[in-house]
Amino acid sequence: MEEKTNGLQEQQLRRRRINKMKTSILAFGGIWILVLTVLTVTLLVKLISLEQQVDDIAKTMISQEHYVTSENQKNAGSKDGKVSDSVPEQEPATNSQENQPQVGEQPEESGQPEEHPRKVYLTFDDGPSENTAKILDILKERNIKATFFVTGNEEESAKQLYQRIVDEGHTLGMHSYSHKYDLIYSSLDAFIEDMTHLQSYLEDVTGVTTRLIRFPGGSSNQVSNVDMQELIQYVTEQGFTYFDWNVASGDATSQAYTPDELVENVVHDVTAYETSVVLMHDSSPKATTVEALEPMIDKLQQMGAEILPIDETTEPVQHITAENVE
Repeated sequence: MEEKTNGLQEQQLRRRRINKMKTSILAFGGIWILVLTVLTVTLLVKLISLEQQVDDIAKTMISQEHYVTSENQKNAGSKDGKVSDSVPEQEPATNSQENQPQVGEQPEESGQPEEHPRKVYLTFDDGPSENTAKILDILKERNIKATFFVTGNEEESAKQLYQRIVDEGHTLGMHSYSHKYDLIYSSLDAFIEDMTHLQSYLEDVTGVTTRLIRFPGGSSNQVSNVDMQELIQYVTEQGFTYFDWNVASGDATSQAYTPDELVENVVHDVTAYETSVVLMHDSSPKATTVEALEPMIDKLQQMGAEILPIDETTEPVQHITAENVE
């Protein structure tokens, strides 16, 4: 009888131990499920936050590189041909009607003799691409010279386009090798490395050493981690010249303009200046820019504008002027 009692007690103890183990395992598993759930929710919240930050940065980059200010750069490229010393307000690219002649109205008389027509510099950023080839075909057919601020591309087709830009009499400028804002503007050394890499690469491919720059986002961009005045001082001391713009086609804004609208954007704003530097793009997605180019040239020529490539005699249009940077 005593043996049976001891056996029952052992079974009861065993069951208790097993139940405790089950309880411990379930509790442990429940804790881990809770921890994993919290981690998952936390990571999801952080991911959503990062996506929002990236989206905000992208929007800022677009607005900085492709805007026309509400008052046409507040005197930048004004009718006396000079650029404002002030930094323009940062607004998305729009064709502001303020201080500009309305569509269908004649621009104010500038007092400029007819033998000195408006000068228009067509500039293209972000290439080369297949659209660069199409743009070069149009420019060749129309006997027009332009300026290309290029990025780094080591494909054979891109090398041929760099060479073609030079051979056909256009101006070759630098926009950056990587075109990655977070990399280029992470430090002065990173900017120098990127631009030096591009300059050396273009020299190897074309034999031309260009000292012409367009800052990604322009000299007044708000995304650089480095003070832009520091970068401006560096490039100026090294003998580079940088160009911004005072007319934007709108081909890289969030609004999808039609080719006709791109033409109207440019033609309308060119009426405000004696010297216009027009911002356009020749990267792969910019098919509408290609479609707009020929009618744009027609309209500009009908206005009597002289379409030129940037060269060493061209007065720079700069959002932040180099002469005012110490």
